[in-house]
This record gives sequence, structure tokens and C-alpha cells, in this order.
Amino acid sequence: MTLMIENLFDFEESSVEGKISAPTCCKYDRAGLWYETYSRRRHRQQTLSASSSDTDGEDTENSDADFDEDDEAFLRTLDPKEWRHQDHYVVLGLSKLRYQATVSQIRNAYKRKVLLHHPDKRKASGKTVEEGDDYFTNITKAYEMLNNPASRRSYDSVDPEFDDAIPNDKVSSDKFISTFAPVFQRNARWSKKKRVPQLGTLESTRDEVDDFYSFWYSLESWREYSYLDEEDKDKGSDRFERRMIEQDNKKERKERKKEEISRLRQLVDNAYACDPRIQRFKQEDKDKKAAAKKAKQDAARAKKEEEERKIKEAELAAKQQREEQERIEKEKAAAAKKEKEAIKNVQKKERKYFRTKVKEFDYFTADPAVKIQNMDEVEKLIEALSIDRYLSYILIYQFPYHIIVALIF
Repeated sequence: MTLMIENLFDFEESSVEGKISAPTCCKYDRAGLWYETYSRRRHRQQTLSASSSDTDGEDTENSDADFDEDDEAFLRTLDPKEWRHQDHYVVLGLSKLRYQATVSQIRNAYKRKVLLHHPDKRKASGKTVEEGDDYFTNITKAYEMLNNPASRRSYDSVDPEFDDAIPNDKVSSDKFISTFAPVFQRNARWSKKKRVPQLGTLESTRDEVDDFYSFWYSLESWREYSYLDEEDKDKGSDRFERRMIEQDNKKERKERKKEEISRLRQLVDNAYACDPRIQRFKQEDKDKKAAAKKAKQDAARAKKEEEERKIKEAELAAKQQREEQERIEKEKAAAAKKEKEAIKNVQKKERKYFRTKVKEFDYFTADPAVKIQNMDEVEKLIEALSIDRYLSYILIYQFPYHIIVALIF
């Protein structure tokens, strides 16, 4: 839709300045000033501009559909002496709203009842008012009870229409939401905190489910049971009797409050026990833990295998090095042995050659006695000298054997 700026100042032309955005739907909570204004505007079928100038007050905020049809026959059955046992919302015609009724709706309901059932109004309308026909007292008591915030809270705490029943912990997974959601929604009215998390769906996240159960496990309930006091302390003859009555009443209230806390805790426990989401989260945690454990075991096994591989490689390298060392040593030993054998052969040969040369010179004497002595000395010399020594004489000094022998002797 195009917004046209009209010719308000005698301009000859109009211009297009913009477009109005598409209309959106807004969801209102049934509470607060703005909702009351919205309800009043809808009831009167007024526009926003027309309702903004409305100053009629609260008399027109309530719809006739919110109130029950008047039932005089029912009201006549009420006993003024048993007013504490009556349903005050039903007496005022607010059974549809009950604890959701606003202060304005309670006052308007009482005004309606006054106009219809006050003895003076009945007489003015030509009805016969018999002596003892005082059921209007029940209407007055109901209004006094519901118009006072403290007394209304005490009555709402024991609302006869409220269902205290809770499901057991054997609810199947497919019926879990449909079974428990209405129960939690019904019991949310007792919470001191107004923003109460709902049960959610089977697709709710872990954080949403954790927040829900954390809230309900620590729920602070405003529900109290003073309305069920067996005795009224104001009826005590003196302060001591009133004190005793109050102590008994407090004791009973404490017991009922304890039972209520236990009931709510049992509700949460039952829901938690059969919540398929919790079971799914536990299985996920179990699988995650098992996977982490398996990964840890795999890592430990891989580490162990790596250590074993390194040890085997080190052992293999050490074995190869040892074998290589042994081979080198064996080769050295073989070479040394071969060299020793060669030296031994050379020494044997040189000794033989030495003896032969000495013999050629007839042991350097003609005297047989000296010759025998020289022969002994030659053998001693041969045994005493190593091959290196007489090789050095031969190789270094290039002395002939007879000179070597002469030098030695």
C-alpha cells in the first residue's frame, strides 16, 4: 500500500514518500495494563485512537462472558454459618476465571450480585424477603475473602477445584509430554517466581531440560494453609488461649506445607525418572564416556606399541652393532693370527738360516770345546732374540750374519 501525502498546503502535486510495512500479529499475555486496554478496546469494538480517549474506568473492562449466569436457587442453598466451606468464586459467579480473576473483575462481580440479591434491592423489585433469608451474607463473605490479597491467597492455596494428583514414574516415552506438561503447567501457579519454565518438547536441548529441572527442584512455593485452620485464634478467651490456638495452627500448617513440598518433589522425581530426554542424554554421556575411554585406551596402546617398536629397533640396532663389532674383532683376531703365523714362519726360517750361517763359519773357533760352548750360546741367542731384533740388524744396518753374531758375542 502506498502512502500519499495529501496537498495540505495548496501544493499542486503529491509525492510518494514511502510504504507502510506489512501488518504483524502480536501475542499478548493475559495480564497487565496493556492487555486490559486491548481487551477493553476489543470488547467495545473501538480503534486505538478512540480507546486512547476512554476514561470510563474499570467498570467496562469486563466482559459478560467472564461471569457465570446468576443462579439464585444455588445461592439459597448456602448456609451463612458454613461460609468457610463454600466455593467463593462460584458464589460471586467467577468459576470460569477463579484464581485468574483480577481485582476489578471481583469487584464488578460483587456489584452484580449486590444489584440482584441485596435484600433492599429485592424488596425494591417487588420480591418477598422472608425473615432468616440471609444468603446475601455468603456473597458478602465471598467478596471479603477474595477482595483481600492475604485472605484470597490463603483460599487460592486450598482451591477445591485444583487437582493435586501427580502421574507416577511408569509413564511411557510417547505419552510423557502429554501426561506431565499439563501437570507442571497447573502447578506453576504456586511458584513465587512468575517466569516458570515449561516442560518443552522431546526435541528440547540439554540446556533447556537442565534449566527446567533445576528450577523445579529448587521451586519456592507461596502456597500456605491458614485457610484450613481448625480454630480461629480470635475466638480465644484470653491471650494465652489465643497463643495456644496459634501454635496448634502453625503446627498443622507446617505439616501440610511439608506434604506439599514432598508432593512437588515427587512430581519432579517421577518426571525425571521417565523423561526420555534424560534417558537420551544419559546414553549420550555414556557413549561419550565410552568413546573417551576407548580413545584413551587406543592412545595408551599406540604409545605402548610405539615404545615397544622403539625398544625393538634399539635392540636390533644394538644387536647389529654388537655383531658388527664381533665381526671386526674376529677379522682383527684372524689377521693377528695370520700375522703371528707369518712371523713365526719367518722366525723359524731366519733361525734356520742363522744356524746355517753360524755353522758355515764353524762356530768361529777350531777348538772343539769352545765350539760346543758357542753352539750353546747360539741356541740361547736364538731363543733370546726376537725376529724383530735381528731383522733390524739386517734391514737397518745391513750387517751380514757373521758380523751380527760377532757383535752379539
